[in-house]
Amino acid sequence: MEGKWWHSSVVYQVYPKSFQDSNGDGIGDIEGIIARVPYLKQLGIDVIWLNPVFQSPDVDNGYDISDYYEVNPQYGSLADVERLFEVCRSHGIKVIMDLVVNHVSDQHAWFQDALKGEESPYFDYFIWSKEDTGLKSVFGGSAWEYVPSLDLYYLHNFAVEQPDLNWENESMRQAIYDMMNFWIDKGIAGFRMDVIDLIGKQPFEGIMENGPKLHDYLQEMSAATFKDKDLLTVGETWGATLDNALLYSDPERHELSMIFQFEQIGLDEVPGKSKWDLRTLNFMQLKSVFSKWQYALNDNGWNSLFWNNHDLPRIVSRWGNDGEYREKSAKMLAILLHGMKGTPYIYQGEEIGMTNAYFDDFDDYLDIEAQNLIKERLANGYDKEAVLKSLQTKGRDNARTPMQWNDGAYAGFTEGTPWMKVNPNYKVINVASALEDSNSVFYTYQQLIEARKNHRVIRFGKFNEIDKENPHVFAYTRSDASEEVLVVCNFFNHKARVTTQMDDLADYEVIVHNDVEVKFEKDELFLEPYEAMMLIKYKK
Repeated sequence: MEGKWWHSSVVYQVYPKSFQDSNGDGIGDIEGIIARVPYLKQLGIDVIWLNPVFQSPDVDNGYDISDYYEVNPQYGSLADVERLFEVCRSHGIKVIMDLVVNHVSDQHAWFQDALKGEESPYFDYFIWSKEDTGLKSVFGGSAWEYVPSLDLYYLHNFAVEQPDLNWENESMRQAIYDMMNFWIDKGIAGFRMDVIDLIGKQPFEGIMENGPKLHDYLQEMSAATFKDKDLLTVGETWGATLDNALLYSDPERHELSMIFQFEQIGLDEVPGKSKWDLRTLNFMQLKSVFSKWQYALNDNGWNSLFWNNHDLPRIVSRWGNDGEYREKSAKMLAILLHGMKGTPYIYQGEEIGMTNAYFDDFDDYLDIEAQNLIKERLANGYDKEAVLKSLQTKGRDNARTPMQWNDGAYAGFTEGTPWMKVNPNYKVINVASALEDSNSVFYTYQQLIEARKNHRVIRFGKFNEIDKENPHVFAYTRSDASEEVLVVCNFFNHKARVTTQMDDLADYEVIVHNDVEVKFEKDELFLEPYEAMMLIKYKK
């Protein structure tokens, strides 16, 4: 397999509002990102995924776009974004942007004009109903909002201020493709596509994800925009299955480069309930899900590899140990993920082991989803402490606290008052201290990124899980004709051993290891709490 450029790349997600403020207004901005490009180059990443910086009322932190062609002044200007592209290119870094086309802001000119009624050329850009059909919004409450002047309801799968677009309207689709080409012409390297599996929705049939025309739309989009341009396109697909993942990412179908599938993300949720209803992670299920997706896309399609993003809690707090073993478990989680086949995504702060914030006041949770949850659950009689625990564990705000650059005021994020509280542990967990410590989480990520570049087997080698029945250890190999990589990870805070007979470890060299030395005795591998390693053997 020769591969595309993105097969060998590592992507770093930047959430602009919380990354770096350059002008003291407490909000991260484009100039701040530009100032930190050398840091990202030092880490070794190849691509920045830039969360939305478009014009927006900011009801859903930029995912409610009011103008696709303008930049939100709180982040800067279009010229600033163009300069970011230029600076990144000079450092050998590409930029992909968020494509939010399931919905727009209710302040978008299309929707404002559509409110005039059926005589508006934009009326059919949206989805209208004479009644509330009972569909529920992802953010709570009804997915239908009544407009008295029209005596009609419009569909909003998310916030009331985010009306869904009607993808059955050909003029609307063409307008989206024109916008995409505008940004492609500006020099972006691709798109991360927000909730893209919803664009084929048929709400009156109760179909929201994976509608019957979804793949037709994606193929049409590809043909009209990025098909012949060698760009990275990754779709956010909460409803992905093994079968439709291949539909999205099979190169012969000309749809997307890859998708984000979220099967592993729901494993600590009570089945049939919401993400806020928590249960203990079943480690054996986690192993099974990861391996299933690796095997399924071993020869066709492509995996995206991620633990974190702007919608998910910090992984070291979720499935690691953010106390005594914070650094070690953060390294273990990194090694486990980055040894797999696919394109790894690092969310800002993950590379220094940032944790959940554990805010203990409802007022500190600013996300619209969190605020809706608080209102809804308290009204339904939930205990305040139970609601708070759900937010501390799973709230999206955990990912959105300001980036922790140093131990100075507001963690070096801003010289003003930050738009959101900084995690109180910034004096211990920050970039400056990580760079000074050669044994920090940062340098483990740096080593893993370098290993992917240096070893073709990590990019394209076959995946094979070993020691499958081990309840404490996730172990697998990646192999090709010339090399074999062995990844072994103890997922828990107690000692463990690999129970499968292994080859003589003397034949392997250490690529990355998060402990002092490998303990191997009499064909058995013994692991300390959260110990993890990536080893390589060269075949004769």
